[in-house]
Amino acid sequence: MPLNLHFGTDDFLRVRFAVSPLCETHEAVRTLRRTDRHGYHAPWLRRMRRTLAGLDLAPLWLFMPSSPPGYTPDFLGRPPDTPMAGFDEELARLRATDPALARAEMAKSLASRPEAAASARGRAALADPARAVRELAEVTERAWRALLAPDWPRLRALLEAEIAYRSRQLAGGGLQRLFADLHPRLSWSGDTLTVRTRTDFVQMQDLDGRGVLLLPSVFVWPDVVSGFDPPWQPTVIYPARGIGGLWTEPETGPALARLLGANRAAVLAALDTPSTTTDLAHRLGLAASSVSGHLSVLRDAGLLTSRRHGHQVHYERTPLGITLAAGG
Repeated sequence: MPLNLHFGTDDFLRVRFAVSPLCETHEAVRTLRRTDRHGYHAPWLRRMRRTLAGLDLAPLWLFMPSSPPGYTPDFLGRPPDTPMAGFDEELARLRATDPALARAEMAKSLASRPEAAASARGRAALADPARAVRELAEVTERAWRALLAPDWPRLRALLEAEIAYRSRQLAGGGLQRLFADLHPRLSWSGDTLTVRTRTDFVQMQDLDGRGVLLLPSVFVWPDVVSGFDPPWQPTVIYPARGIGGLWTEPETGPALARLLGANRAAVLAALDTPSTTTDLAHRLGLAASSVSGHLSVLRDAGLLTSRRHGHQVHYERTPLGITLAAGG
């Protein structure tokens, strides 16, 4: 059933994008037990099997219902204040959560699952919310280090490229164009954004000048997650473009390798999604200086384009580059 987010005049001025490594960590943890999310992430899940053997995620899973309807405390993945927040910055905000607010949100999460509320862990969390916040932050940090940090350059590049693409849509056609293909469960009409959720009742929320934060995600696929009551800014977490090729290692045919050289062909093949020099170097196991040189040659040959986003430069294939990579 739908969640209808009603925009007032001030809300149009407060639509923004951000990347949140904290939210992405929690969505990754949720994906581990959500078989409907495995799909594209099967290669990542296979790689994580050994890591998971020594990782206790029970404190987080207590507040992450495995199937809807259910509620995860908003303070666990609170909307970031800045467009490109760092994980340590977001973790510090999580650690600073007011215990009274944490208890209220944890109680709401447990209310729909009597067995979880009656468990020793559930009762302990409500009895000492300050301790529960510390424990949840510690588990979140361990999950980040084990599950996401090694791949974060690749994930961040994809998410930043998604924001750049959507920003161009917004600049060219306003909110109507932005929401036209953001996700099949999102639609825009008049002054209302409708999010078709998995709940069994219709919800209406006036944004009251708070606007909306749009948070692209790798691990939320295939869902769209929305909500965040005050004091948090209303947020829509949606799947980013390019997830399909995220965990697929680039393949280069012998003809393309003979034409361009093995490493240069690998760089071209790896650009299924816009990427930075650092991301490509991480994926391909090459020196950043070497990748930079290959990118310059490919760009000069008309196979790539580049664009600056903040302090980073993203490269993507031109139509000619796409054709050559496919033919290889």
